[in-house]
Amino acid sequence: MWFREKIRRSFQENREAPRRGSTYQFNYRRIWKLAVLLTGGVSLIPLIFITAVNYEAMRHAIESEMIFRTTRVVSNTCLSISFFVNERKSALNFIVHENTFESLNSRERLSRILGDLKRSFGGGFVDLGVVDAAGRQRNYVGPYNLGGKDYSGQKWFRQVLDSGMYISDVFLGYRKVPHLVIAVKGMSRSGAPYVLRAALSTTPFETLLSQLEVAGMGDVFMINHEGILQTPSRYHGGVFENIYLPVPKKRPNTEVLEGKGPLDEDLIIGYRYIDDTPFILMVVKKKKECMKPWSCTGLKLIVFLLVSVSVILTVILGTSTYLVKKIKIADEKRSASLHQVEYANKMASIGRLAASVAHEINNPLAIINEKAGLIKDFFTFGGKYAEDPKLMGLVDGILTSVKRAGTITRRLLNFSRNLQASVEPIHLREAILEVLGFMGKEAELREIKIHVDVAQDIPVLETDRGKLQQILLNIINNAFAAVSDGGHIDIRSRLEKKDHVAIIIADDGCGISKEDLIRIYEPFFSTKSGQGGTGLGLSITYSLVQEIGGSIHAESELGKGTRFTITIPIKSEKTKT
Repeated sequence: MWFREKIRRSFQENREAPRRGSTYQFNYRRIWKLAVLLTGGVSLIPLIFITAVNYEAMRHAIESEMIFRTTRVVSNTCLSISFFVNERKSALNFIVHENTFESLNSRERLSRILGDLKRSFGGGFVDLGVVDAAGRQRNYVGPYNLGGKDYSGQKWFRQVLDSGMYISDVFLGYRKVPHLVIAVKGMSRSGAPYVLRAALSTTPFETLLSQLEVAGMGDVFMINHEGILQTPSRYHGGVFENIYLPVPKKRPNTEVLEGKGPLDEDLIIGYRYIDDTPFILMVVKKKKECMKPWSCTGLKLIVFLLVSVSVILTVILGTSTYLVKKIKIADEKRSASLHQVEYANKMASIGRLAASVAHEINNPLAIINEKAGLIKDFFTFGGKYAEDPKLMGLVDGILTSVKRAGTITRRLLNFSRNLQASVEPIHLREAILEVLGFMGKEAELREIKIHVDVAQDIPVLETDRGKLQQILLNIINNAFAAVSDGGHIDIRSRLEKKDHVAIIIADDGCGISKEDLIRIYEPFFSTKSGQGGTGLGLSITYSLVQEIGGSIHAESELGKGTRFTITIPIKSEKTKT
């Protein structure tokens, strides 16, 4: 807001200038706006575009990296689980091919095989059972009493006989402990089928999944095709609980998709159906946590963009303002020079006109004065009208008027001669009274009281009479414009620093505000807008004071009046040797 107000104040004169009749060539506010918009557009649009592209490319890259890592975790873990299951399935197939049905019905043989399996595969196998073609378990080794159990009505039994292999979900069953079953079909020597059934603990799966380090507060677990958890989950429930996420569609490869959590948070879900098993491996991550690196980098990008935009705008605004001000100052100087030339020509024309008028009037005045004097002599020496006071008074009135008119014409001649630049001795009091002589009638009509106090110790000045008169005329004329009828104007002088004289012209008029006081010497600035003011009077006055080697200072207060102090050297620089 401060900068905007400063800009507005800097160029507001141009908006008011046409009303005061100035000759500005340009609309500076429009030039400033166009400079800022064009420079800002050329600078900021590519920067913002590049930053936006970079921002989006970075987000896409991090998302792609996140999907790639999720896919790799799912695929690698799925390979491990598949290898675990296939290894045990292959072991059972090897057993049924290398052993006869009769040898497997030997408890000692089956017990030795179970021990070998546990030692070879490092755990996982819990028990082994041999089930005949009728579905009755003929031999069993393990911690439970399952010998003779009838499985003929179980679906898994018929599936093994049909397909040759079966892998179950994780379930409790008779054991009341989470486990899964792998069953394979074998053929006896008589051609009758039988089933070798093994129960496996879920501990290896749980250990494998719990050891995985997954970013983004990730969770790795397995579910079956109905969405029931087969292994414990960190955030989504325990074994045999239904997950709140929908069961993903079956795909041949690893898939990664987005979903919503129970608290409506965004999730990244990677999954894969494990071949030849009822299991689905799932990796679930919180997207917000995964995208934290991007959020941090994106925030840095945004901060960089904001700082860059601020710096660029500051430079653009400052540079545009500086350059437009320079153009404005140059235009003002051009306009002021033109007006000063115009003013000088006008003053010269006025001087020539005044001299011409004075000469033209002086001739008839001389005749009138001569004839009136002759008539008075006739009346006086003839004696006939010498005693007529009325008639003699009329003749004296004619002579007085002629004398007054002569005084006026002499002032006009002096004024016209003083317009020529020349340094000459000047009595300050006479110069002031000569200027006031032109304004005496207005002061009388408006009852303006003028007090002149020129110190006795003021020496004769050696300066340009014409410029000094123009300075005094402009300041006094402004004082007349400022005071109301019956006002007061005080003109005083004093010695200043022994070689300078201070002329103080004070009035009790309307005064000037503090905001306008610092600008009164600017070309075309006027506090008399709409009253005929051009805004050049004080500007020209300031230049004239500088030309004769002086200085000018103004003090004012609204409603109380204005005081101008003009300090000029006693001896002009042009006369110094």
